[in-house]
Amino acid sequence: MKKFTSLGLNVKPEEVFSSSFAAAGYLEQSDFPKDKKVYVIGEVGIIEELEMAGIQAIGGPADSDKKVELKPGEKLLQDKDVKAVVVGFDRNVNYHKIQMATLCIRENDDCEFIATNLDAVTHLTDAQEWAGNGAMAGAIKGCTG
Repeated sequence: MKKFTSLGLNVKPEEVFSSSFAAAGYLEQSDFPKDKKVYVIGEVGIIEELEMAGIQAIGGPADSDKKVELKPGEKLLQDKDVKAVVVGFDRNVNYHKIQMATLCIRENDDCEFIATNLDAVTHLTDAQEWAGNGAMAGAIKGCTG
């Protein structure tokens, strides 16, 4: 709303829809199986939108502090019930999240890859441009083709 107001646009809050809302709506409209899950690289907004659509979401903020130990025989096991990976802006993206998303897409049958947007940069502060969701989505695309 602040962005629209700063541009001189007169809109109501109920007229604003986020990319997280669109991703959840897409999955809901495509009859995403209720017994399956979505792995999220993103923040709490994506989790909330998915849950409001009745879709099980894992990852997101819950995986923000997870670390990967790279030692002989180390293996990260993904949840086989994940049938979609949704990547949104995530200030706490980490190697664990990237690997988990990559494994789900590459190893789970018919797992969809959904990016909420491909913005190269975003304006989180007025001082400079910051890496946008395109950076997060690009990492997953690079690992999965």
